[in-house]
Order: sequence, then structure tokens, then C-alpha cells
Amino acid sequence: MNKGFLVTFEGGEGCGKSTQIKLFIKFLEEQKLNFILSREPGGCVLGEKIRAILLHSKEDMSALSEFFLFCANRAEHVKEVIKPALEEGKIVVIDRYYDSSLAYQGYAGNLDIKKLKNITAFATDNVVPDLTFLLDISYEEGFGRKAKDENLKNLDRIEQRDRAYHEKVRQGYLKLAKEEPNRFVVIDASKSLEEIHEEIIKIFLKRIKK
Repeated sequence: MNKGFLVTFEGGEGCGKSTQIKLFIKFLEEQKLNFILSREPGGCVLGEKIRAILLHSKEDMSALSEFFLFCANRAEHVKEVIKPALEEGKIVVIDRYYDSSLAYQGYAGNLDIKKLKNITAFATDNVVPDLTFLLDISYEEGFGRKAKDENLKNLDRIEQRDRAYHEKVRQGYLKLAKEEPNRFVVIDASKSLEEIHEEIIKIFLKRIKK
């Protein structure tokens, strides 16, 4: 592999994304592959400060304000972390990237998707994932999992939003995946951890060899 490879993981609340990322990273370590793991919001010093505002601020915030904060984080993240790693030929794994903003702030926040995509391209310097895993799950199952695994009072500001909002997020993700079938792989997140992990590894190995 003579150039980097950008892999992103996306999905709604309770989809098991964090668990699958841990399993994926373990696989990369076992294969002794050169990689970095990052996240959004966050991923760099400025990004972590923005993360605190986005997820834990008590102030009301419009979807547009949220989107621009994500873009500020993303611009710095791409410049400081993502592009340098790709230029060094590394596999870059990101827990959420710009598709999250399009789904959460765009579709669920009722913003103009075409405009958001143009702004996103500028903010990211057109750095597009080579492969995006979308872990798809119903609202009932996703939040049912969170109720079992976490204390609900610890949900962040975005997670606390109502069912209608999260349903829009899911449908937004599925629309994005339909628009870019060569990049997105939609995975049924109701399957077992092992089944999902095996599917992710199989697809990753196939794509990275192209």
C-alpha cells in the first residue's frame, strides 16, 4: 500500500460502533499494520475543546451553529492529523467524520444538505474516506442497548434528543449511503458482535487490496 487509507465508522446511538472500532483496531495491531485512531468531535487539541462545547454545553444551540463548530474542528483535524497520516501511508481510522454532521445537523436539523456538502468539502480540503462502515440499527434497539449499558442521565446533549430526531438521523445516514454505494457499507448492527466484526474485516481486506 503506497498511500494512506481512510476508514470511518458511522451510526446512530447504541449501534455498537465503539465496540467494533476496538475490535478493528485489535485486528490492525495483530496484523502489524501502520495506523492511527482518531475521533470527531475531537481528534486534536482544538477539537477536544470544541467537543466539550458540542456535547456538554448547557446552552441552546442551533443546528447551523453546531454544524459550523464541527467544521472548525474538522478543518483543524484534517490539517493536523488526517492528511499528514495519509501522506505517510498510514491507515487512518476515525470514529465519526463528516457524514455524522450531514446526518445529525443536516437531515435531522433540517438544513440544506447541498450547501452543507459544499462547506464540508472546503473544510476537509476534499479529504474523502476510502471506506465508510455504517452500523444501522433501529431506535428501539439502539436506545435499549444504551439503557442497559449506560446510566441514562449521562447521555450527552445530542443523545438526549427525542425519538423523532434520532429517526431522522438514521434515515439521513441511509440516504447518504444510497448516494455513495462505492464508499459506504451498510451493516445490520442487530447481528452478533462476531458476525459484524467478521464482515468488517472481510470487506476491509478486499478494499485495501484494490
